[in-house]
Amino acid sequence: MHQPVSRCSKKVHLALTPGGRAAALEFVPNEDRVSPPMAAGFSLTMLATTASGDAYTFRELEKMYQEAGFTGMTAHPVPHGPHTIVVGRAT
Repeated sequence: MHQPVSRCSKKVHLALTPGGRAAALEFVPNEDRVSPPMAAGFSLTMLATTASGDAYTFRELEKMYQEAGFTGMTAHPVPHGPHTIVVGRAT
């Protein structure tokens, strides 16, 4: 599934010096898109209540970050919480 790169992501990349990092707090479902429960539930809520919303897998987020110009994406689950911090490095 190809997702459009947001203008915001591109602007953040342009604002950073090479090596700078951008981080986003996300609900990141597993590749099966039905686990973990909170991320899958958020994805369902977005699909049901918005025109084109979704929660994206790390692979999808990684592709979006790369299209905005970032490299070296990493995912850092928040301990004891449903979120993941996704970090990319400006080139």
